[in-house]
Amino acid sequence: MSTEAAPRRTGAAAAVEANGLNVIAESERHGTPRSLFWPWFAANISVLAIPYGAYVLFFGVSFWQAVVVGVIGVVGSFLLCGLVSLAGKRGSAPTMVLSRAAFGVEGNRLPAFVSWMLLVGWEIVLVVLATQAGSAALQRLGWGDGGTGVKLLIILVVVGISVFAGVFGYQAIMKVQTWITLATAVLTIAYMLLSLDHIDFSRVTTLESGSLASTLGAGVMLLTALGLGWTNAAADYSRYLPRSASSAGVVGWTTFGASVAPLVLFVFGLLLAGSEQATMDGLAADPFGTLAGLLPTWFMIPFVVVVVLGLIGGIVLDIYSSGLSLLSMGLRVPRAVAAGIDGVLMTVGAVLVTFFATDFLGPFQGFLITGGVPLAAWLGVFLGDMALRRRDYADADLYDPRGRYGAVRWGAIGLMLLGTVVGWGLVTNTNASWLRWQGYLLGPFGGKEGTWAGAGLGVLVALLVGLVGTLLLSRGAVREQESGARA
Repeated sequence: MSTEAAPRRTGAAAAVEANGLNVIAESERHGTPRSLFWPWFAANISVLAIPYGAYVLFFGVSFWQAVVVGVIGVVGSFLLCGLVSLAGKRGSAPTMVLSRAAFGVEGNRLPAFVSWMLLVGWEIVLVVLATQAGSAALQRLGWGDGGTGVKLLIILVVVGISVFAGVFGYQAIMKVQTWITLATAVLTIAYMLLSLDHIDFSRVTTLESGSLASTLGAGVMLLTALGLGWTNAAADYSRYLPRSASSAGVVGWTTFGASVAPLVLFVFGLLLAGSEQATMDGLAADPFGTLAGLLPTWFMIPFVVVVVLGLIGGIVLDIYSSGLSLLSMGLRVPRAVAAGIDGVLMTVGAVLVTFFATDFLGPFQGFLITGGVPLAAWLGVFLGDMALRRRDYADADLYDPRGRYGAVRWGAIGLMLLGTVVGWGLVTNTNASWLRWQGYLLGPFGGKEGTWAGAGLGVLVALLVGLVGTLLLSRGAVREQESGARA
């Protein structure tokens, strides 16, 4: 077995985790599927889900259409995470190591790079959002003008907590996420109660219905912004479970833990945004400033805590998994060092965006869609490959290019590239000028300005290309791989 596959000791929460890309030793696998609730709930309880209510209504759909889209988009997107988590239980290795079975040990460097890039991008986005929210709330309190000093302080606090947990690893993350879950759940409920008088349900329910294209576009936006972005990290937290753990429990607790908070907050955001046009516009342009403006001044400190902690919950998982993706690309350093490297990149990126970017929302939306297409194509290949397998992964061969999974599986790489090329041709990013080249296949659907231009068809098509292509083309290869597998 290679060095990166050798078992290590996890250690306590106060010790730096020694495990990296290796398969977790049998003696270290512990817990039950229910334990997956804590990290996934903490990572997704952020009040960032409230402005998504405004984003969906901007597609021109009714409240009830938006509710249906929300249930399907939120729960469905995190169900994908649940399915990937199942692979972690079956293989006891990180997501981007298990992906080698589909792409080959060397060929998997491509999806590992995409995964790393997206996770670091999300880290930067979440730090920037935490900075904006904290600055807006403190300015409302009259504690400074929300300028450079305040923003730098917030960045340092957010980065410090996130990097600490990411470097120390799995046990520390499980502890931190439990604390974040308890704190943010209580404060989020308090926030919602204090904002109830801003809801006019009678006005919300009179919103006119939208077209099928608009409804589909809203659903794809939620799919891309929520669960899809976590799929490339989902197995990183289920890999510590015993392989005898309930498969239904792994899928169910991951899906429930990740989706329950954003679904409630999304519906609450619909009610707020649909009650008044000014609130809807504000949530889209300045979400955290608008949310802070709905509250009494005395709740500003709890508001800062709930927003920042909620975003930190997401950053913690991102930085841990981005470090694992970086290692999967071939970097030969300890896992803690890889997490530290990503922490530096996250800090530099957050500073650049906070102090030098003239527009944030446009590039953010462009990032979600553009990165979501190749990620969806990878996910389709991964899920298709996983569905074809009848046995657990062969541990040693996940690290050996000469093993049963091979060095490069060109069919999987071809499907990912094909899904990406076709997918980019079916999406548009009108808010980001540097992405205007996309949408080159939308001619039959009315062009880049047509009804279907904003429906995000490319994300769904990329997922289907990877999934269907793998199910049709890889069955024989998977059976051949498993023919020599240990019983």
